[in-house]
Amino acid sequence: MNLQLDEIARAVGGTLTGSGNVQVRGYSIDSRTLNPGDLFFAIKGPRFDGHAFLQQAVEKGAAGVVVESGAIAPSSAFGVVRVPSTVDALQTLARVVRRQWGGTIVGVTGSVGKTTTKEMIAAVLGRKFTVMRTVGNLNNEFGLPLCLLRVEKSQTMAVLEMGMSAKGEIRKLASIAEPNEGVITNVNPVHLEFFDSIEGIAEAKAELLEGLVEPRIAYLNNDDKRVRAMAGKFSGTVVTYGVDSDAGFKARQVRDLGLAGSAFTVHHEGRDADFVLPLLGLHNVTNALAAIAVGISHGLAWDDVRSAIAAMKPAKKRGEVVQFKEGFAVIDDSYNSNPKALSEMIRFVGNLHGYKRKIIVAGEMLELGPDSAELHRSCGREAAKAGAALVIGVQGEARSIIDGARESGVEEQRLRFAANAAEAGDILAREVRNGDVILVKGSRGVKLEQVLNALHAVHSGMEQ
Repeated sequence: MNLQLDEIARAVGGTLTGSGNVQVRGYSIDSRTLNPGDLFFAIKGPRFDGHAFLQQAVEKGAAGVVVESGAIAPSSAFGVVRVPSTVDALQTLARVVRRQWGGTIVGVTGSVGKTTTKEMIAAVLGRKFTVMRTVGNLNNEFGLPLCLLRVEKSQTMAVLEMGMSAKGEIRKLASIAEPNEGVITNVNPVHLEFFDSIEGIAEAKAELLEGLVEPRIAYLNNDDKRVRAMAGKFSGTVVTYGVDSDAGFKARQVRDLGLAGSAFTVHHEGRDADFVLPLLGLHNVTNALAAIAVGISHGLAWDDVRSAIAAMKPAKKRGEVVQFKEGFAVIDDSYNSNPKALSEMIRFVGNLHGYKRKIIVAGEMLELGPDSAELHRSCGREAAKAGAALVIGVQGEARSIIDGARESGVEEQRLRFAANAAEAGDILAREVRNGDVILVKGSRGVKLEQVLNALHAVHSGMEQ
């Protein structure tokens, strides 16, 4: 959707100085990654101000800049669009482009599994449509507009991830993207630091359904009672999926294939279809059901959906399996964590066969509010139930994971606390043996990828 600078100025209600007859080829809010021909939005954030980098944007070949009123222009001849708020201008332009494009948008939100579910839905729909998807996890007030601005006229559908840490954020994202369909994966105790209760989180997630435009289709995880309850307040079409409950798309006969993933049968409208999913854990079967429901609802053949699911690969640091020549395996799930996701992965590791020892490297989980200590302890108790031979808690509140494991009978010599990820990596590199399987999982801020770095520095690993 290439636009000229004067068109953009009109769309955002800005005042243009300099040349407006300039074609914009892309959009950026970061001068470090700006490409020649990009329009640079000078965003003011809590830790930075893009107006300080206007000259760098010019030197890197920006097509123009969007600045807030009163900012000093980098050059009188350079295209400058002045607006009251650059954030509002970015979001307004994204909404304008979305309406000009006019394709179908599927919004995806939930406490856990948003990115994986988004990738699965895009892969399934890609068997029939030309699909634009959220890049990585650019799912906030800046990232989502930037994704929308990258849409191409040839693309007929988009799958956009919508994240939040406070009430009203999903509503804002939905007002920008105007999604036609919404997927809600689950509601769990995440970001409790910013909410009074888990019910408050559920209300914030339901903002996606409130923001849907025609034909207004909601795909809801029927296994989650809070998500299931959203159907009663939604006047559009509801499609349900689930493993443990009766649903429109129900998984049956789920078989754990260990590190090869899962096999399961989907029952829908009187027919059964078999699937193999090469991603780890029962939670990913549920995520796959969401993608299957969206695909079948859009008229894809079952064989095409099956092929797309079978071809899935884990995103970086989201359940990747790394095999080491020394005879041990690491499940790298270090991108992020929360109590439910960590507990599910601990149970998964506990049920794995063919390994002599199970090791849990669990980092601190952030933004959990006043119940943080108990939520961490509960994960330690799960590690004890899983028969972990070694539990390493990493950073801050992860000490409570160690406490929970200890309270459940894990001997002291099987427990370690590391102040940071580098220290945890050193401990693991010394302790690991042939026949071990290791789960590495923690909040992004703990930087548990350093644990893998430490292992690679000592041992010979090769990603599968």
